[in-house]
Order: sequence, then C-alpha cells, then structure tokens
Amino acid sequence: MNVTGRFAGTKAVVTGGTHGMGLAIVEALLDGGAEVLLTGRNEKTLEEARTALKGRPAHVVRSDAAAMADIAALAGTVQERLSRVDHLFVNHGIAEFAELAEVTEAVWDRHFTVNTKGSFFTVQALAPLLSDGGSIVFTTVVNDVVFPGLSAYSASKEAVRAFAHVLAAELLPRRIRVNSVAPGFIKTPTMGVAGLSEEERRAFERQGNETTPLRRNGTVEEVAAAALFLAADATFTTNVELAVDGGFAQGLPVPH
Repeated sequence: MNVTGRFAGTKAVVTGGTHGMGLAIVEALLDGGAEVLLTGRNEKTLEEARTALKGRPAHVVRSDAAAMADIAALAGTVQERLSRVDHLFVNHGIAEFAELAEVTEAVWDRHFTVNTKGSFFTVQALAPLLSDGGSIVFTTVVNDVVFPGLSAYSASKEAVRAFAHVLAAELLPRRIRVNSVAPGFIKTPTMGVAGLSEEERRAFERQGNETTPLRRNGTVEEVAAAALFLAADATFTTNVELAVDGGFAQGLPVPH
C-alpha cells in the first residue's frame, strides 16, 4: 500500500495512547501516514482503541508503566513490530486530588512510580531503538500556577521536566531532540484527574473557562498538534517545554 502524508514512512510509539490526549496524538500520526504502537493498561480503553483503530497501521499493546517487567517487554514488542522508532511520545500519567493531610505514602509512591519512574525507564528501554535524528516528546503539565490538592502529581511531573533537560543533553550526539508539551485545562472525559464525580468534572471545566485568558478549555487535538510540532516540525528545537494552556500560566489578564 502506498501511504502518503507528512509522517509517511515514519514509526512512532505513544504511551498512554488509548484515550484523551494520547489517542489524539495517535490519530494525528495515523492521519499523517505513520505506523504507530500505542500503550495503555486499562482493558476497557484498550479494547475501545482497538475497535476505533481497526484496519489502520496501529498496534495496541497492554503495558503498565508502573511495572519494570512491562517496560522491558515493551522494548521487545516495539523491536518486533516496528524495528525502529522515529518519534517517541511519553504521554502516560495519573493525577489524583489529595491535600496535605490526605497524601499517604501510597498516593505519593503511585504518582512517582507511574509518572516519573515509568517515564524515565520507558525512555531508557526504547532509546536503543530510536533513530538518530529522531525525537522524544514528554507530556508534563503547566506547573507555574499552583493547584491545591495536586502536590504529588505536580512534583512527579516537575521531575519529568527536570530529567528531560538532562536527556536532551545526553542525546545530542545522536541528534535526538527532547522536548515537552505542558497542557493547561484540557477538556477530556476525566479532565485529567482520576476519581472525580461528574459534578466535580463540570466544576473543573468551568474553572478552566473562567481562569484561562482565552476563556475556554483546550482540546485534545490542540495538544496533539503541539506535540507533533515538537516531534517533527521543530527541527531546530530541543530542551523546550511548550505550554498549551490558553495563556493560563503566562501572566496574561483574564478578560471579563
């Protein structure tokens, strides 16, 4: 089959790619002609992704970023199915509300195991398969504005931002660019936070509309466009975190 498009002939891996922002990245890559391997750990969203992407060059793989054995197995699966990776999107993550008195060791460890440890060792496992001149894009978060109740989540994502800087330097000899996309309020089925009731999700969305200078929540497609720009178009850009937040963390006034 003769595939055309801006990503024709390229191969990509998207962790946390079965729903929300990750799935939007996957769909944009496929629309551009890429072959994509995407991961998730929830059986429901895995099956939904398989159904939605049926007939397209997409490999839906169950892999838990909290499990080192799964990360090691993922490297073998990627090598078997893709042989190489041109663009790696490290998008998986969890977020749970818990204020100071409510944060347990288990809550703290869960965030750092999935968001931080899982991201770092995913890159370590897949780095040998990355093409020289390829790219890595992490999904972090707009951390310049404080969200009460998200200390563990914010800290774990800030750690990703920190080691992304180091990896950008370490991978320079291979011309692999390392960047991050930092979403603000983005409209997804969960609003990015696990365990919220429908009422809480609506309230969170309203908060985004009211506090974002552009006066709305972003879309998953807008995050995907920014991530793909960093991965493929920004060929002279590395070690950058690009905010996709409607001006939320940029010090702009909110129009009334």
